[in-house]
Amino acid sequence: MRYARLQKKGLRLDLTRGKPSPQQLALADGLDGALDGNYRSPDGVDVRNYGGLDGLPAARQLGARILGVPERDVIAGGNASLTFMYQYLLNAWLHGPLGPETAWRREAGATRFLCIVPGYDRHFTITESLGFEMLTVRMLEDGPDMDEVERLVAGDPSIKGIWCVPKYQNPTGHTFSDDTVRRMSRLGTIAGPNFRIMWDNAYAVHDLHDDPPALLDIMDCCRAAGTPDSVVLFASTSKITRAGAGISFMAASPGNLARFKKHLGVQTIGPDKLNQLRHVRFLPDAEAVRALMRAHAAIVRPKFERVLRYLDEGLTGSADWTRPRGGYFISVDVIPGTAREVVRLAGEAGVKLTPAGATFPYKHDPADANIRLAPTYPSLDEIDQAMPVFVTAVQLAAVRRRLLHGAAPQTPGKP
Repeated sequence: MRYARLQKKGLRLDLTRGKPSPQQLALADGLDGALDGNYRSPDGVDVRNYGGLDGLPAARQLGARILGVPERDVIAGGNASLTFMYQYLLNAWLHGPLGPETAWRREAGATRFLCIVPGYDRHFTITESLGFEMLTVRMLEDGPDMDEVERLVAGDPSIKGIWCVPKYQNPTGHTFSDDTVRRMSRLGTIAGPNFRIMWDNAYAVHDLHDDPPALLDIMDCCRAAGTPDSVVLFASTSKITRAGAGISFMAASPGNLARFKKHLGVQTIGPDKLNQLRHVRFLPDAEAVRALMRAHAAIVRPKFERVLRYLDEGLTGSADWTRPRGGYFISVDVIPGTAREVVRLAGEAGVKLTPAGATFPYKHDPADANIRLAPTYPSLDEIDQAMPVFVTAVQLAAVRRRLLHGAAPQTPGKP
């Protein structure tokens, strides 16, 4: 039996998280000598000292280039954009996004948040940790089901926001269409008070090909719709330079930034400006960012192509999957009711996968069908070892379900 033979190989492979590979991390080794004893920023600030709550102006310019917004709308922080996201939501609930009278905690009843599924598990963890109730909306090929988003938002003022990864969404890899972005920008006109779009553009420059999809500017659309306060943008260099030692960015309207910085200043005197300075010297302009990301793509693209080849050759007709043009993940929908079994079977054969259900709030996928694959970290040789295990686990789980239930399993629908 093929599965038994795979078990005997004694594999110990991990495809759980979208981490940059060592080869990708090495692309930013030039950071280490970027300061060379010169600790003055381009505007003359000694970055070894206190201060600079907004981050270095040059770091804010870097964030503006990545997010495609004006520098005046950006603040630069530490190594994790998740920190900014958590802080923003906590402050919105406790202190109000635009002042005490706007605090979400002042409103009676639950605070609810829309979560696009399958989606990013860390977004869901933040929301759950703050005690917000999560409601799901299905991801389509051009973005979330906006008919459903608009229906929910218009009918329930307790819904205070929605999580979005608008370019190369985690885990499907889809990019929001122009129409989706425009409809998003108008949500503030139909939602309850102080509704916020949490626009996590984590993969803004993470293209695998030279003809990437274009993402419409959400801030421009919001200004045109009269809803500039309704969106907050986030990004970082975590998957551009050093995963554990990058810079995070947050962009928003002047009102949002002013209130947020008031409370941010209670928590810190300023971010790590040494790290910010070495980043802006390493990435001095837009072309430097593009060149670095082309080098990333040269490493990552063959891995995505290899994984897709195994899926095409082994699972056509028995599963569905996305074909991303960038980002870090491939989303696979297996026969409903078998995802947990696939993960278990793969694990017992030495291939660790992201737990089934992780791409849904509360770690519960009602269909038990979605599995997130992360091709970036393993080598091509490791992918060649892991993917036959995954394909076999999907096939075996489907056969066992058919035998158990006495009927042919249904092929999953495309997300």
